[in-house]
Amino acid sequence: MASALRGLAQRRRLWLCLGLFLLLAGAALIAPWLAPSDPYDLSQVELRDSLRPPWWLADSLPGHPLGTDIQGRDLLSLMLYGARVSLTIGFGAVLLQLLLGVTLGLLAGYRGGRLDALLMRWADVQLAFSTLMMAIVIGAVVKAAFGGAFYGHYGIWLLILIIGLSEWPLYARTVRASVMAEKRKEYIEAARVLGFSAPRIVLRHLLPNTLPALLVISGAQIGQAIMAEAALSFLGLGMPETQPSLGSLIKSGFDYLQSGAWWITLLPGGYLVLTVLAVNLLGDAWRERLDPYQAPVALILRGG
Repeated sequence: MASALRGLAQRRRLWLCLGLFLLLAGAALIAPWLAPSDPYDLSQVELRDSLRPPWWLADSLPGHPLGTDIQGRDLLSLMLYGARVSLTIGFGAVLLQLLLGVTLGLLAGYRGGRLDALLMRWADVQLAFSTLMMAIVIGAVVKAAFGGAFYGHYGIWLLILIIGLSEWPLYARTVRASVMAEKRKEYIEAARVLGFSAPRIVLRHLLPNTLPALLVISGAQIGQAIMAEAALSFLGLGMPETQPSLGSLIKSGFDYLQSGAWWITLLPGGYLVLTVLAVNLLGDAWRERLDPYQAPVALILRGG
């Protein structure tokens, strides 16, 4: 009975988290149709309408339910378009981490020897620093090498590259550990005796065993990548204000908090928190669905 109730609670939690995430991500996805205006179209922007409050406060403007920013752009539209940018960077960065980490982890685990030692020492060096520190270093180097104009024009792709290169060791070490445990088993030895090629053994027999762990890690990493982008934007290494993400919106309104224009920072911040929370809870619920006896992902990532 207790097991059945626990399973029902897990399913409810999974569907609740999935519903919240689909609501937030879906709103961002259909931003061109849902947003009151196009924040990138300067013809729809009136500078005299800047710093107008949300609809429930005095001096608000019809057509701008969540107010406007310092440039007179509709804040709801900026949030929806900004969430789309943040989610694109988050999913893109995790996809890059996944591809790079899985490839290097499979090579290190299956080949072993000097290649394994070299790749894992490289991973250890990166893991010795925080994700944000690595992203700041890589971002500063890229911005200095190519210039601010290039960085602003290709901001989304560069941030995907920066955050992706900062977090691949987590996937690589997970895949390597799984491959090293599996490659000594009898069915792998039998595949070698039958003359199967190394790529076939790795892709058909070893890689599928790592997928559950990779799905769980990815759920946590998407939220972390979105937060990393927001932190980089706050430090001036993220998206430009002409194509803002949620992090860029938070930064743009930070200087106006004391003047009373709190909505420019707090409302995008709330959208960011809800999105990351939904992603993390969805990943944790999926983990419990796969293996209810494992430690929470957050504890694994913190080393607890």
